[in-house]
Amino acid sequence: MENRDAISLISKIREKVNRFIVAEMVKCGIDGIGTSHGDIFYALFKKPRLTMADISKRINKDKSTVTALVDKLVRLGYVTKERDREDTRVVYVALTHKGNELKPIFESISTEMLDVFYLNISEKEKEELLSILKKIYNNL
Repeated sequence: MENRDAISLISKIREKVNRFIVAEMVKCGIDGIGTSHGDIFYALFKKPRLTMADISKRINKDKSTVTALVDKLVRLGYVTKERDREDTRVVYVALTHKGNELKPIFESISTEMLDVFYLNISEKEKEELLSILKKIYNNL
């Protein structure tokens, strides 16, 4: 393997992680949600009501992408959208009861994914990996 293979390997790892997550969600009876929705859920699990702009900043995606993702979650009944009464340009997104019910399921899937991801990896190696990945991320 050459240094130039790192990007390809990272991409392949991402694909495997996404397939694992989707398969686990299907096992739990969750259908129609993609891994791209995960960041939105995690942002709302931390703060159950956010503006579209806040979500966009927190998950580092442009507003049009967030709008499309949130609209699908609205259609599936996981979140609601509500315009601010004083400034109608501001739209709030909030979890529904159905959306909140996903929190323990997502936490369980995340724990399981991390267990598989870090299998046979020492704590020191985990720290080194994270440090290197942060450096690469900041280079771009």
